[in-house]
Amino acid sequence: MLFPRIEKTQPCEWEFDTREPPKIVIFEGFDYARFLLIPNEDNPKRCILEYRILEKQTISPTLTRYRIHAPFVARKAQPGNFVIIRVNDSGERIPLTICESDPASGTVVLIVQAIGKTTKLMATLCAGGSLADVVGPLGKPTEIVSDQSVACIGGGVGTAELYPIAKALYKAGNRLSTIIGARTKELIILREEMAALSHELIITTDDGSAGRTGLVTDALRNLLGGSSDISTVYAIGPLPMMKAVAELTRGFGTKTFVSLNAVMVDGTGMCGGCRVTIGGTMKFACVDGPEFDAHQVDFDEIMLRNRTYREMELLSDGLFERGQACAAQEATS
Repeated sequence: MLFPRIEKTQPCEWEFDTREPPKIVIFEGFDYARFLLIPNEDNPKRCILEYRILEKQTISPTLTRYRIHAPFVARKAQPGNFVIIRVNDSGERIPLTICESDPASGTVVLIVQAIGKTTKLMATLCAGGSLADVVGPLGKPTEIVSDQSVACIGGGVGTAELYPIAKALYKAGNRLSTIIGARTKELIILREEMAALSHELIITTDDGSAGRTGLVTDALRNLLGGSSDISTVYAIGPLPMMKAVAELTRGFGTKTFVSLNAVMVDGTGMCGGCRVTIGGTMKFACVDGPEFDAHQVDFDEIMLRNRTYREMELLSDGLFERGQACAAQEATS
């Protein structure tokens, strides 16, 4: 169906007649990004921007892949960028790294691990549903080297964040040695995709259910201590893993980048929640990062700061789980 096109420089002043079909609108203030406008049931004369979930794929019991219609984000996204999302109008804002972007279709791919209230709430959405907000792309793009031997280290869902970086490194003529690690085989993701970009791919699991038994640092130590001429390491995963990688590569004098998953609210440098110490200087992970020289990061400080709201997070998660259990019981009674 072809919708009429409307041009306005003040989108907040544009009124919407609910008797008409949805429209494609161009907002000059948003770099001519195209959005699908739908009626706001609470106020028929206002319109809302819809970030529709076009595809949802369950990877494991806690990991889900979403393809989301967000054309402005898709048009500008670069490796290393992230978005801030809200599941609904009353929800919290959380940062999620862009795994893939397609400007032609106006879509981005997010791989999300359901480990807290908001990510678990997002997991209840289905294809055809929508998110309240998808803001981005945010953060500085990754520094991509060229024509070198590099190591890419992904831990758990960090592999999703590493994937667009690995693609850019591959296109820049680098030789990739990739290590993917997780607690168990069910949490290994993007194995085939990363293998297609890598000269060699090593899988490690804590329990030995896939690949080598052990940690990613065990495999990385073998690479750096062998005959490889790896000049740069890109590591993304849990903070303890990235700290261990940084300590290992420091001894070899190998340049290392890590992506810091700090506490974050607005993603634009205003709240200060994501401040980190880099080389003795305060930086904001959202606007100065999220990637930094691993050998300059104060990992102990950021791990301590990330535990600031732990009790509140557990309380919120517990209330959500109880609410879901009550709803399921009512549905079957």
